[in-house]
Amino acid sequence: MRRPSLNDLAAFAAVANHRSFRRAADVMGVSRSALSHAIIGLEGKLGVRLFNRTTRSLSLTQAGATLLARLDPVLQDLDRALDTLSEERGTPSGTLRINANKSGARILLANVVPRFLDLYPDVELDLVSEGRLVDIVEQGFDAGVRLLEAVPQDMVAVKFGGDVRFLAVAAPSYLEGIVPPTTPDDLQAYRCIRQRLPSGKRYRWEFAKRGAEIAVDVPGNLTLDDNDLLVQAAADGRGIAYVPEPFAEPLLKTGQLVTILDDWCPPMPGLALYFPRSRHVASPLRAFIDLLKRWDGAR
Repeated sequence: MRRPSLNDLAAFAAVANHRSFRRAADVMGVSRSALSHAIIGLEGKLGVRLFNRTTRSLSLTQAGATLLARLDPVLQDLDRALDTLSEERGTPSGTLRINANKSGARILLANVVPRFLDLYPDVELDLVSEGRLVDIVEQGFDAGVRLLEAVPQDMVAVKFGGDVRFLAVAAPSYLEGIVPPTTPDDLQAYRCIRQRLPSGKRYRWEFAKRGAEIAVDVPGNLTLDDNDLLVQAAADGRGIAYVPEPFAEPLLKTGQLVTILDDWCPPMPGLALYFPRSRHVASPLRAFIDLLKRWDGAR
């Protein structure tokens, strides 16, 4: 058996952990075909098949699972050793990949990212903003940003930005001549702008007051999947929208939108940056977390 190179083993671990040649190739910055050839070469050197491949799925063989179980701790130890060298040099380096929802990305870009890039020019920050909740380990991210209540239980969460409110908002022109709703159930008699979640389901508006909670499947003939679009449609008089406060705040200040059902919209736990509990926290992520905590503590 010919001894494989470290690059070959790292390629195997990437494909095995992501269960996808495409995702592993994206994370490693190589072409899918190059990665496929590397795995074929590794299997040839080892004399065993590491993956079961079909046109629709990819899974580890028993030999592949055994190799991954032994290899992952070794590669993590190597990451720690290289990270130690980076610390001794005095500044973090490498790539930091963060997956965030749109609200989180906005806050980070406005308050943390500029300072981080100024302090750590040797770090390449890859900030991906999308609505759907992804498996950050499977997708090759170092950390994620979501509402605290959506963070998986096996992750370490660093809360920031304070509590958030979802607000029911509408344009004065839409409410002109009609009596605004006073309870969530009243929304059944109004035109609402519905929201499509990344999962494909329509969002049921969730309200709370003095311990009572209610979720309403509101009526409406317009459904959108983006908070900015919801706010704009509400400002255009298309009906009532239910959005995070930061998205509506600019138009609330100008009077283009007003709030309704305020007493049914209490604060809720806000955003958190999260990362795997069992994984080594590399110096770029540690530096980002430290900066995030300092900014949040100074607010």
